[in-house]
Amino acid sequence: MTEEDEAFNEIERRSRAKKEAVKATIATNPYRDLVIEEVAQHVEKISPIVAGYLAMYIRKDLANYIREMKK
Repeated sequence: MTEEDEAFNEIERRSRAKKEAVKATIATNPYRDLVIEEVAQHVEKISPIVAGYLAMYIRKDLANYIREMKK
């Protein structure tokens, strides 16, 4: 294995470790789902008059997308 391969493997190892740390942080945050739901509710409240007729459909899709982020 070359020095370049070893360096690449080390970068990949650190990257995986950081991803796992982020996942663990997200999983242990008791407020995460509450905040996501509150954001989704606010998106649904966007006035179609203010945002335009098409926004009525977009805001529902966005709210559903946000809710899918919950566990």
